[in-house]
Amino acid sequence: MNKAATRALCATLMLSAAPSAFADKIFVSNERDNTVTVVNSETLEIIKSIPTGKRPRGIVITPDYKELIVCVGDDNRLDVIDTEKLEVTKSYPASGPDPELLDINHKGDRIYVANEDDGLVTVIDRFTGQAITEIPVGVEPEGMAVSPDDGLVVNTSEQTSMAHFIDAKTNQVLANILVDTRPREATFTKDGSEVWVSAEVGGTVSIIDTKSFQIKKKLTFDVSGIRPELMQPIGIRFTNDGKTAFVALGPSNRVAVVDVATHEIKSYILVGQRPWHLALKPDGTKLYVANGMTNDVTVIDVATLKAEKSVRVGRLPWGVAVKPDAK
Repeated sequence: MNKAATRALCATLMLSAAPSAFADKIFVSNERDNTVTVVNSETLEIIKSIPTGKRPRGIVITPDYKELIVCVGDDNRLDVIDTEKLEVTKSYPASGPDPELLDINHKGDRIYVANEDDGLVTVIDRFTGQAITEIPVGVEPEGMAVSPDDGLVVNTSEQTSMAHFIDAKTNQVLANILVDTRPREATFTKDGSEVWVSAEVGGTVSIIDTKSFQIKKKLTFDVSGIRPELMQPIGIRFTNDGKTAFVALGPSNRVAVVDVATHEIKSYILVGQRPWHLALKPDGTKLYVANGMTNDVTVIDVATLKAEKSVRVGRLPWGVAVKPDAK
């Protein structure tokens, strides 16, 4: 073999052996450590632990994938992480007191923040960091979701046990829907026809029609050998094709698998202790589950519905978001 061929072969072997520089980045907020852990999706190794403000919880990736926005509740602000530099580059103090969960519209210019301490949803201009308006909702707002067409915003309030539907153009509340006790997350289906609202203490997921604002069905959960009060729905994620929903069930240490068309529960997946929030790999092949009490993230294969691995992160992992690779 000549020298040129040898060099080419060596280069090929080195590239095949090396971890991909283009792997997705998994971001996990660690409520107790005041950090966001960044994990390589291929090697499942920690790339970096990024210091943030106190008590990071809700996180969201911007539509251009350039920034991760983090609710840091005990510092009453949002921290903004550059997803390439992997560091906090700015903060938004205008987010209101004790931000918990947030969402961003698909245009990428409006951030909606649930302020747990003052019963408000704060709307922020992403590019200036300034508050546009504050919308009164129920007591202890938590969940936030923007519809696929950016026309509706939904907030949940824990103490009022309601889902609040907001017109994104006028910032006016259109409807207040009573759900079960301590609603946590609201998530739109892929086609925007339904909003699924998890009630942690009530133990249900309310499925709400976005045209009539009526509850179509309530999901309840049952696993043999698990006490009913441990079935506490929190995070919800839909597969890329919109056909399957995953629901994290807290102290039961399970994730429920639900058929979206029939609203029937298909199975349960055993994960770590107290699964909280969930995120999908952008290509839809893996589900990442933050387990608050075991300080790890469970990786689930979506095709087989099997838990494959667990990855240690920081203490009390809470939120999960994924940035697709740079290819």
